[in-house]
Amino acid sequence: MGRRRRSAPALAFLAGAATVALALSGCSGAGDTGSGSGSDKTITALMVGNPQMEDIAKLTADNFTKQTGITVKFTILPENELRDKVTQDVATQGGQYDVATIGAYEVPIWAKNGWLHELSSYADSDSGYDKGDLLDPMVKSLSGEDGKMYAAPFYGESSFLMYNKDIFAAKGLTMPERPTWQQVADLAAKAEDKTAGVAGICLRGLPGWGEMFAPLTTVVNTFGGTWFDKDWTPKVNAPEFTDAVKFYVDLIRQHGESGASQAGFTECLNTFGQGKAAMWYDATSAAGTLEDPNASKVAGKVGYVYAPVVKTKSSGWLWAWAWAMPKTTKKADAAWKFISWATSKDYEKLVGEKLGWSRVPAGKRKSTYDIPQYTDSAKAFSDVTLKAIEEADPVNPGVQPRPTVGVQFVDIPEFADLGTKVSQDVAACIANGTPVDQALANGQKLAEDVAKKYRK
Repeated sequence: MGRRRRSAPALAFLAGAATVALALSGCSGAGDTGSGSGSDKTITALMVGNPQMEDIAKLTADNFTKQTGITVKFTILPENELRDKVTQDVATQGGQYDVATIGAYEVPIWAKNGWLHELSSYADSDSGYDKGDLLDPMVKSLSGEDGKMYAAPFYGESSFLMYNKDIFAAKGLTMPERPTWQQVADLAAKAEDKTAGVAGICLRGLPGWGEMFAPLTTVVNTFGGTWFDKDWTPKVNAPEFTDAVKFYVDLIRQHGESGASQAGFTECLNTFGQGKAAMWYDATSAAGTLEDPNASKVAGKVGYVYAPVVKTKSSGWLWAWAWAMPKTTKKADAAWKFISWATSKDYEKLVGEKLGWSRVPAGKRKSTYDIPQYTDSAKAFSDVTLKAIEEADPVNPGVQPRPTVGVQFVDIPEFADLGTKVSQDVAACIANGTPVDQALANGQKLAEDVAKKYRK
C-alpha cells in the first residue's frame, strides 16, 4: 500500500445522533517530548460514545484541567458515526482534532500511511507512565510495522457470553463455561419469554464492519470460515461462511431482540442491562457497566463465560479503543499529556474512587489486576476477561492460514467498506428474511474486487 492511500470510511447508520461538544478543563500527564507547543491550553478530542468515554468526559474538568490548565473539548459520537468522522478527518489531513479514539484495525494501516504520531518516544521518556505495565497483546495490536506504538490503549477487550443468572435459575438452565454455539441456540429457545418481552439472546444486527461484523466474524471464524484464504481467494459465499451467517441470522430472528437490525453495542447493552434478554454475546468491556447498580438492573446477577465455539478452541476477538494523535496536530505535547493521563494507573484509580471500581477502563495494564478494590468489584468477570484477551490469536483466529492479521476484521483499508456493505445486506436478512445466499453472493463479488488488488 502507498503511504497516501485512503481508508474507505465506515458508513454511518445512526440517523440524527447528536454531537456532544463538551468544553472541559483538564490535567497534564508527564513530560513533554516531540514536536508541538507544550503551552497550548486547549485541545480537541473526538471519541466514541461508549460508557468509558462518557466517564472521562465527566472527570476531565475537575482533574486533568485543574492539574494542568489544559482544556479538552470533546466531541462524542456513536460508533459508526465516529468511524466515519475520524477516518475522513485523519485520511484527508483535515487537522480538526488533536486526539481521537481509534482501534486496533486502524492503527497499523494509518501508521503505515504516515497519518499518526508515534507514541513510543513519548511513553518511553515519560517517567510516570510505565509503558512496560501495558499488556503485550494491546501494545502489539497498536503498533506499526516498525514496532513502535502509534496509539495508547484506553481499554482493551475480548468478547464473551453474558447471561442472566436469575433467568437461568428460574428456568432450571445451566450455562457451560465454554459453550458451543449450538448449546447457546438451545439455551436461547428455553430462556426466552416472549410474553414478558424477554429475548433469548441479544446480538448485534446494526450494519457496520465494527458493529454487526465484530461478533459475526468471530462466529464465521469458529464455523471454519474466513473472508479470504492465504492466497487472497474470497470465501464470503463459501459453505462455512454461509452456515455461520445463516446460524446468526436464524438465531436473531427466532430468539433475538426486537428491532435487531438497528441494534448495536449500545442498544444491546441497554436491553441486557434492563433484564430484557437472557444472554448477550459481545465485548468484555460491557461488564463494568453491567455490574454498576447505578447503570444496570442486572448488577450482581450476570454470569460470564467464554465466547462460544464450533470448530476452534476459542473464538473471542481482540480489540482496544485507544487514544491516537493525528500527525496534523500542532499541539502534540499537550495532546500527549492528555493521552498519558487518560491511559495511566492514576486515571484508573480515579475512576474507581469517583465512579466505582467495576467501571475502571481495564484490559490494558497488568497492574490493574493487582488492585484489591478492582479485583473484588470485578471478580465476576475479570479472570475470564484477562484470559480471553490472552487467548485471542489475531494471526490464526480460525482453522486456516490468513493473508493478514485480525480476529474480527481483515487488516486492510478496503475492509471497512467491504464489511459495511456486506453487513447492510445481512441486516436485510435479519429484518426482512432476505435469503442469506443472495446477500453473500453480493458480498463475494465485492470481495473479488478487493482481492484483485492483493493477488498481484
